[in-house]
Amino acid sequence: MLQKYDAASEITDLDASDSSEKSPHPLSLFEFWPGSVFYTPIVLYWIAMGIRYGDFSVPSAANPRIETGGLCGESKSGILDMAGSIAKSWIAPYVVMDLSRTQREQDVERCLSLMKEHDLSFPVVLKPDIGCNGTGVKLVPYREALPGTLAQFPGGVKILIQDLIDKPVEAGLFYIREPDAPQGHITSITYKEAPLLRGDGKSTIEELIRNDLRTSLLPEIYLPRLRTRLQEIPPLGKEVQLVFAGNHCKGSIFRDGRADATDALTQRLDMILRDVPDFHFGRIDVKAASIAALRAGEDFQIIEINGVGSEATHIWDRRTTLWEAYRAQFYHYHQAFKIGAANRARGWKTCGALTMLRHWRKQRRLLASYPLND
Repeated sequence: MLQKYDAASEITDLDASDSSEKSPHPLSLFEFWPGSVFYTPIVLYWIAMGIRYGDFSVPSAANPRIETGGLCGESKSGILDMAGSIAKSWIAPYVVMDLSRTQREQDVERCLSLMKEHDLSFPVVLKPDIGCNGTGVKLVPYREALPGTLAQFPGGVKILIQDLIDKPVEAGLFYIREPDAPQGHITSITYKEAPLLRGDGKSTIEELIRNDLRTSLLPEIYLPRLRTRLQEIPPLGKEVQLVFAGNHCKGSIFRDGRADATDALTQRLDMILRDVPDFHFGRIDVKAASIAALRAGEDFQIIEINGVGSEATHIWDRRTTLWEAYRAQFYHYHQAFKIGAANRARGWKTCGALTMLRHWRKQRRLLASYPLND
């Protein structure tokens, strides 16, 4: 079922059970439409729902202990820190660090000290504490790479330092549980895959990118990330991973895995997320040992918990139609308003439209300052 994209065979099945239908085109119709085009109907839907409920920020009460409900500007570590002992045992180890505004030369030693204190070792992943879409996510494979990586972040921001989880399957699990409901349900599973190019012993990395069926359509995504290696000629058969961050708009490939939403996995998420106070709506990003393990609700670790602003990312599977994508988006935002309204009726406050706007502007400002993700 899990697939790997490579230049030699376009799609290589890692599980023969998913050798069925293939899209005639490497990209879906809308996969890389400008956000201002794709999201316009969704914004209009949000406005209509806001008018209906008398408050455009009602979804912020869906996860009332998170800033804006996790719509924008929320702290990643703030969500993870809410986890109790049960949930924490499923979360990849991490520590948070405030980068200095004036004494940047001390950042490296402070980072190493925090890592030692929290028993973290290389490789680690650095990610902005406030961010989205994988912006600024950096892989630090060894100690010598740490100074240069830290220097790419602006001073004064908070970063998350997290263990690199060495499990082959990365997935986004969208989970919804209505207030007081005994169980939640999984509405989306997305498998995230890094595109690979296979060397032929003659072509440079740039030539491989420009000659591949999919990556040739998106050179502006891949070339800047590999700018120091573009003239490198990979040996015959050697695989070159083009992107590290598991995000669609940064170049990862997404596959619809909703068929793997088993009762066992749902029950496991119920157990974990009931230990995150008043969490009702969002996407949980995990690394798992295998598809079978994930289906059984075993052998995975959580790398992020995202709130109202997260998407059911299976819509970015290239086989998804535009109507299916909008139907999924409308369904999830309707649920966000519905759960937010239920929590509001129970006494929780919404953040208000102005606060929502302020957090959105802060996030945009921060995103513009972060380095290019790996």
